[in-house]
Amino acid sequence: MSSQTKFKKDKEIIAEYEAQIKEIRTQLVEQFKCLEQQSESRLQLLQDLQEFFRRKAEIELEYSRSLEKLAERFSSKIRSSREHQFKKDQYLLSPVNCWYLVLHQTRRESRDHATLNDIFMNNVIVRLSQISEDVIRLFKKSKEIGLQMHEELLKVTNELYTVMKTYHMYHAESISAESKLKEAEKQEEKQFNKAGELSMNLLRHAEDRPQRRSSVKKIEKMKEKRQAKYSENKLKCTKARNDYLLNLAATNAAISKYYIHDVSDLIDCCDLGFHASLARTFRTYLSAEYNLETSRHEGLDVIENAVDNLDSRSDKHTVMDMCNQVFCPPLKFEFQPHMGDEVCQVSAQQPVQTELLMRYHQLQSRLATLKIENEEVRKTLDATMQTLQDMLTVEDFDVSDAFQHSRSTESVKSAASETYMSKINIAKRRANQQETEMFYFTKFKEYVNGSNLITKLQAKHDLLKQTLGEGERAECGTTRIRGKLYRL
Repeated sequence: MSSQTKFKKDKEIIAEYEAQIKEIRTQLVEQFKCLEQQSESRLQLLQDLQEFFRRKAEIELEYSRSLEKLAERFSSKIRSSREHQFKKDQYLLSPVNCWYLVLHQTRRESRDHATLNDIFMNNVIVRLSQISEDVIRLFKKSKEIGLQMHEELLKVTNELYTVMKTYHMYHAESISAESKLKEAEKQEEKQFNKAGELSMNLLRHAEDRPQRRSSVKKIEKMKEKRQAKYSENKLKCTKARNDYLLNLAATNAAISKYYIHDVSDLIDCCDLGFHASLARTFRTYLSAEYNLETSRHEGLDVIENAVDNLDSRSDKHTVMDMCNQVFCPPLKFEFQPHMGDEVCQVSAQQPVQTELLMRYHQLQSRLATLKIENEEVRKTLDATMQTLQDMLTVEDFDVSDAFQHSRSTESVKSAASETYMSKINIAKRRANQQETEMFYFTKFKEYVNGSNLITKLQAKHDLLKQTLGEGERAECGTTRIRGKLYRL
């Protein structure tokens, strides 16, 4: 009863493992749901903004036409009355001059509001539409990489499950072989205890001597077989336990890296250019409004302050804080000893020491190569990100030139469209941006894959380094003790 309460059964260990895996799977699913909801909320926001600016543009155009009609009505009245005026009346009185200036200002406001309509329809709304396309495209690409990350995590957990089962199987066989060996040793001991009694009867029963010798040889032969079987199973168990502990370290390292680094990087991919593009759109709107009417600065400062506070990092932390339960790293996998196995470290004693040493050197060599390669990929990734940032933060939102009144209304509209959102410039900028994005995602995928592999191999390398160092010290100590005993 004590052994049953002390040691976990295989079913209990597997049930705990499956429960932990289920929790991780649930977190991974919820992460995508959270990111998808974030994208949907952005799309809804962009849709509302487009509808708002479309309606505002219509209102601005209606207002512009109304102002033009109003100014034309009184201007035509003035022109018709001039025919009855004397030449001396060309020296206008100050009130009349003010009246003319009011009409001129009305025409100017009409042109300004028409320009505002053009900017909203052909600049701001177009930008918002492009951002919506970017949100969908970037989320799709990020999800593809995220799914690959999830598959990699589940793969390493499945590998951990396999090596754990293998370790349990070999450990059970080792326990069974040890039990059989002890049974054979007990039989041999009983046989030796009977030797004294049998020796007294040998002289009286000489004819039974060959049969007793045969029985002794059978017991010795059985003991030798069981000893060999036990040694073989113990070696298999040691190797299986080593593999289990190495995979355990690699799995915990991979999961920790994903939750601490990869999730943050994945959110950055979803946010790539969103805040910068939205900031440029709002700044286009702000520039138009500020140039239209400087007296409205007080109200627009509130919006500008909000635009100035557009920050991808801050939003990312907010999302992660809101969904803290699905983004926080899970508990590390702990070593699950099987049936009282007290060994919970990688064994570096012979006969597995040579194999582990060779494995350690192979890992060391491969890690050196992988780190150099991954560092080059990282440098390329940083340079590509800087290029993207330069593209996305270009200051093209100032529309002050559109409010110059030295040209006609038609020329102002044409300049506003050609300068800021011409089809040639749009196509060129969009092509360059998407090409750079594609290259960035390719390098990001390569970097994540490389860093994942380095993390797992580094965990195994560090554990082997620690184990082999302790093993060498233990072996050297044993050698010195044996040498002293030999001299004595």
